[in-house]
Amino acid sequence: MEPWETEYRKLVDAEDYFRFFDVDYDPHVVSVNRLHILRKFGELCVAIEKEWPEQGSGGKKKEAYRTALLSAYETFLTRTAQDEKLFKVFRENQSGINVAFHPEGLEKRS
Repeated sequence: MEPWETEYRKLVDAEDYFRFFDVDYDPHVVSVNRLHILRKFGELCVAIEKEWPEQGSGGKKKEAYRTALLSAYETFLTRTAQDEKLFKVFRENQSGINVAFHPEGLEKRS
């Protein structure tokens, strides 16, 4: 494992990832889309890991991760979470599940 990978595994917040990979970002975009950005980034990282040779260059791998983070972030500059459907809740809505608002609340429903 490369030294940068050890540090990478300690990252917690979305902002930590952007600082670590030296990617400029709009705090508002990250605030609104943080889970979606991190999910998309995670999916891209899985693809990188599948394709990356065990003995590949650590510096190039780090750059591939940086590019993946930038790509995930840029996705949400022009698309919405509903467009991307990264989480099950957005995919289920397509299957005809209806959600209704009941102003009387749960305690008055029978």
